[in-house]
Amino acid sequence: MKRSASILAVLLLTTMLFAAGTQESASNGDKSLKYIMEKGEIIIGLNDSFPPMGFRDTNGEIAGFDIDLAKEVCKRLGVELKLQPIDWDAKILDLNNRNIDIIWNRLSISDERKEKIEFSKPYIANKQIIIVQPGSGISMKSDLAAKKIGIQLGSTAEDAVKSYTPVMESFTELVKYQDNVQALMDLEVGRIDAVVVDEIFGRYYLSGKPGIYKIAEDFFAAEEYAIGFRKDELAFIHAVDHVIDEMAADGTAAEISKKWFAEDILLAR
Repeated sequence: MKRSASILAVLLLTTMLFAAGTQESASNGDKSLKYIMEKGEIIIGLNDSFPPMGFRDTNGEIAGFDIDLAKEVCKRLGVELKLQPIDWDAKILDLNNRNIDIIWNRLSISDERKEKIEFSKPYIANKQIIIVQPGSGISMKSDLAAKKIGIQLGSTAEDAVKSYTPVMESFTELVKYQDNVQALMDLEVGRIDAVVVDEIFGRYYLSGKPGIYKIAEDFFAAEEYAIGFRKDELAFIHAVDHVIDEMAADGTAAEISKKWFAEDILLAR
């Protein structure tokens, strides 16, 4: 009984807070927020090898910038957070099969993904950079001709590279990895010549390995990170966006950003 009363109270509160965004969706039968509140948890699908957004710390626990943001969102919504590591290449399938509730781990917005899922407001800017060995002579995209290039499966790095058809066709090989760490380890030992990767991850990873890698002058694409939701779950999206807006307004989001990046890198909301 107490649980039912608690659910009702939260639903009434969220209805008031997100009325502008939920009234239309409710009239269309959108029960996405009600489903989450009654379930009492949000299952977040993530890649647990993507520092500083989401990764395993020295104790084997999942930590990171996105994780801290998600914890605060769940706290303010009054639900539990459940972290579910997934195969990043199958993330949209996991979401639409309801194995997870949202994708929240450096998920870049792309037109292809917009056809399959909904997105929250963007919260971080990013681009696809080229990481090479010092002295490689690689500075521009054109320098990648006749080279072996590494990317992560299912990433927007793959989309970005493929959008430059003449450049991609000049590669000796496009080598696909389950995660970026594996790709960068192969670059370090010379199995490949370059890795195309998210700048957020790349700069963080390189900061712990001075002198081993270099970021090329050129890059492939500018993009933005957002949270991925199932199609038409607008009430749920508006609720999460509203909470993050609150966190931005009261300084909580900036504090989390400074913890991981030493500055506030969040986009204005």
